[in-house]
Amino acid sequence: MMNALIIFGGVSSEHDVSVVSAKSVIENTSKEKYNVVMLGISKDGKWYKYDGDVNNLPEDKWLSDTENLTKAIISPDRNDHGIIVFGEDGTEVIRIDVAFPVLHGKNGEDGTMQGFLQLAGIPFVGCDMLASACCMDKVMTNTLADASGIPQAKWIGLSKYEYDKDPQKYIEKSAEYLGFPAFVKPANAGSSVGVSKATDKEDLAKAIDKAFKEDTKLVIEEGVVGMEIECAVMGNEEPIASICGEVVPCNDFYDYEAKYINPSSELHIPARITDEKMNEVRAAACNAYKALGCSGLTRVDFFIRESDGLVMLNEPNTIPGFTSISMYPKMFAASGIPYEELIDRLLGLAVEKWQ
Repeated sequence: MMNALIIFGGVSSEHDVSVVSAKSVIENTSKEKYNVVMLGISKDGKWYKYDGDVNNLPEDKWLSDTENLTKAIISPDRNDHGIIVFGEDGTEVIRIDVAFPVLHGKNGEDGTMQGFLQLAGIPFVGCDMLASACCMDKVMTNTLADASGIPQAKWIGLSKYEYDKDPQKYIEKSAEYLGFPAFVKPANAGSSVGVSKATDKEDLAKAIDKAFKEDTKLVIEEGVVGMEIECAVMGNEEPIASICGEVVPCNDFYDYEAKYINPSSELHIPARITDEKMNEVRAAACNAYKALGCSGLTRVDFFIRESDGLVMLNEPNTIPGFTSISMYPKMFAASGIPYEELIDRLLGLAVEKWQ
């Protein structure tokens, strides 16, 4: 039986989503094939091996279950190939065969944890350090997409340092080049945290200030009128794409509230598009996946522009949500790969890639 390390929580604005995703992943990991080891990271960066009830993960109830918490870290020593647990009777090294960093956003999805696991020599689910970092940073993603000839919305990248020199200059530049509405996004944040829709210059200034609270770099993108389509991709050298899903947000756009709080957003699997367009999106998803250097898994999001039907890249998500309502597992379930089999395949792909 293999020891599978599930890492959750993290110092991130998406911590609360991570613990819910991890609960679902753990519940759907085959207990016949894997011995699950849980490693949680609190919002202030404390690391613990957790041996309690997986139902305590949401809302961080696991942190109150002190009898089942033991300080632990991933060992950077490749000879340990696992975690070091600091118990009352001394330290213990637990060998880990494969890890799944169910960490969304900064300090988990951005290449930091991936680099640490690569250093430690532990096979892990998902993209490597470089692809994770590039896909997390929207400026890098958009730059690579442009270089690869992948259609996407017009955009501008902006650093806080440059913006603070002359805010009005950049507001005018954005208004002239992108028009309104425009979307302002922190370069490194997920789950639409810090994202705003701007309909005029005053809105734009407020949106920029909001985004800079999440990151020192942002992108401003032209608004695209059309359908929001998502596609789950899995694999290493030969990726496969799921049936596509369609998102109809309850709000102006698919923000954090629409994703996780307000239940009135509509999700359609399969997406309400023709088979021909479905195949076009699936091919575009695999193309973007390869161009961005992805491996293991990524959810690739698109717009289908209303005016001409153009399939346009919105963004990749290298560790997408794995909650009970998340699109990635639901799209593969609709494609004939149920949740437990999906987790088993992802763990297998990790071992295959890193061994």
